[in-house]
Amino acid sequence: MRVVLADPPAFTPAYDHALAAALARTGADVELVTSQFRFGDVPTPDGYRCSEPFYPLSSRLFRRSRLRLPLKAAEHLPGTAALLLRRPDVLHMQWLAAPELDARFFRPRVPSVFTAHDLLPRRTAAKRDLWRRLLARFDRVVVHSEHGRETLIELGVDARVIPHPVFPSDPPRADDGRTLLCFGIIRPYKGLGDAIAALERVDDARLLVAGDPLEPVNGYRASAGDRAEWRLGYLPQEEVDRAFSETTVALFPYRPELDQSGALLQALGAGVPAIAYDVGGIAEPIRRFGAGRVVPPGDVDSLADAIRELLTEPAALDEARAGARRARAALTWEASARAHLDLYAELAHEERR
Repeated sequence: MRVVLADPPAFTPAYDHALAAALARTGADVELVTSQFRFGDVPTPDGYRCSEPFYPLSSRLFRRSRLRLPLKAAEHLPGTAALLLRRPDVLHMQWLAAPELDARFFRPRVPSVFTAHDLLPRRTAAKRDLWRRLLARFDRVVVHSEHGRETLIELGVDARVIPHPVFPSDPPRADDGRTLLCFGIIRPYKGLGDAIAALERVDDARLLVAGDPLEPVNGYRASAGDRAEWRLGYLPQEEVDRAFSETTVALFPYRPELDQSGALLQALGAGVPAIAYDVGGIAEPIRRFGAGRVVPPGDVDSLADAIRELLTEPAALDEARAGARRARAALTWEASARAHLDLYAELAHEERR
């Protein structure tokens, strides 16, 4: 089977490359179509091809400057045209980078799938009619959680749940039994302020903040004082591994914004338990595998109580770590690839009829 995976803006390169490699290991003929990732290295293609026809100038000339947006818009249509000229058995879109333009020009001519990683991306979330039109152009829509499926039902879309796999790793355990981690891109919805407020309620805990800030962090740093360590920037893999190695519990006090968190799946894949607010589908793998604690959204006191429990009760921490390992064993890329191939086979069967 010939499959094109497409992530025009390179929003999720780790996911894209892991899924492409897993599909290739099953014998599928896979091409990943994307753009140059602007913030670090990406995996070398393993059994699949990779091309970068999207945003050839804007992705090389700019990082996060808003100056790139007009050039990116001008480059979007040639990239889309190049993508639609391909004739795979299945076109699987991971992201739609310019929904307003895609609503006018993106019309797949082959069986197509869309993975709604963010359900309704934040910039255009209020434009529900736009997303109804876009999602209706795909033969299948994939989400990562039951929450995501229920959300899209409200738009008239019956999505297929394929859980987000973990990113497996095995860093040596080198934590001190009291280190909390906030990991990933630092944005307002990530709830770093709540993590710091909970830290203040837990004696002897320390916080490690590891990630690339997209909001000012000086206020956070002043609030946390000397109880927090900051490793800022887009971290190379060895620094990511070091952070997870030194972490006792990872924190995800997110506000409602996205359905699933790649940072959470990295933590669980490293055997690190998590405490999360019950928003989107983020709680689902934690609950399913007993990989930590889930607390009500915005409830800093409950967040602090959960931290205190896992840091002071060895049996509770051991069981949460075992849950993270269970998640790592079950949420594999091989299982995800099989589920995707079953979906693609359904489309191929329908195409033949």
